[in-house]
Amino acid sequence: MVLKPTQQVETTRSQNEYNKLEKVIVCPPLYMEIREIINETQRHYLDENIDVEKAKKQHQNFVEVLQKNGIEVITLPVDPRLNEQVFTRDIGFCIDDKFLISHMGSQIRQGELDVLKSKLQQLGISYLNPFTAPIEGGDVILENGRIFVGVSERTSRDSIEILAELFPEHEVIPLSLSPDILHLDCALNIIGNSNAVIYPEAFTKEDYRFLRKQYEVIEVSEKEQFTLGTNVLSVGGNKVLSLPQNQTVNEKMRERGFSVIEVDFSEIIKSGGSFRCCSLPIKRKRSISI
Repeated sequence: MVLKPTQQVETTRSQNEYNKLEKVIVCPPLYMEIREIINETQRHYLDENIDVEKAKKQHQNFVEVLQKNGIEVITLPVDPRLNEQVFTRDIGFCIDDKFLISHMGSQIRQGELDVLKSKLQQLGISYLNPFTAPIEGGDVILENGRIFVGVSERTSRDSIEILAELFPEHEVIPLSLSPDILHLDCALNIIGNSNAVIYPEAFTKEDYRFLRKQYEVIEVSEKEQFTLGTNVLSVGGNKVLSLPQNQTVNEKMRERGFSVIEVDFSEIIKSGGSFRCCSLPIKRKRSISI
C-alpha cells in the first residue's frame, strides 16, 4: 500500500501476546449468524444459532472493559454480507512494526479483507500483502523473537515459508494442529511470566513436549476447551480477560499471579471464537529487549 503524501503514518507494533495493549481493532457482531458451518462449535450450536442482541451487548461490554484498561479501540465498518466479521484477529496481524494482511482459508471471509484495507488506509497504516496461500491471524502467536504458527486447514506451510523469509531474524516454529482445531489460538496462548495456556490434545506428542520445555504450562481440559479456555486476551500488567465459565483455568491463572477479568462472552463463543479471536492488536508497549 502506498500512502498519499498528506497522510500521517500511524505506527504499529507487536512483539508478544502480553505486553501492555495500547490499540486494538474490533468489529461488533451486528450481523453475526451461523450460516455455513466452519468449525465444530458452530455445528453444535447450528439449531440454536446466535442471539444477535445478546451478542451485541456482550461485545459492547468487552469493548468497555478494554477502554477502562486504557486501550484505544478502533471499530471496523460492518457489512451485512459478512457474518464472521467479529473475529478480527484472523484477517491480519502485526509482527514488530509490520502489519500483514492475511490470506483467508475460508471463501466466506474473503470480503473482510477489503473492509480492513480500507480502514488501514483511512488510519494511515501501511501494510504488506505478501501471501498467495492461506494464512490467518488466529494461527500466529508471537513471543519476543519467536513466531509460532499453526499448521491447520486455514494456514499452509507455503505461507509459513513466506513468513520465515520476511522475518529472517525471527525463529518461525510451525506447530501441526489436530483437524478439529480451527486455529492455533484455540489451543495455545502465551500469557506472560513464562506461562502458557495449552490444550494438550491439539498437538502432536513431540510438539507438546517441546512446548512444555519452553513454558510453565496451564493445561486446559476438554470441557473448558469447548468453551475456549485457551482463547484469553492479555491486556498487560498480568491482566487477562477470560470467560467466567472456565473456572479451573481462571483459578490456575490466578495461582500463577495473574489478575483474571471475567467477562461474559457466552453468545459469541457459539461461533467458535472468544476474546483473542475478537481482537486485532495493532500496538502493544515495546519490550525493553527482545
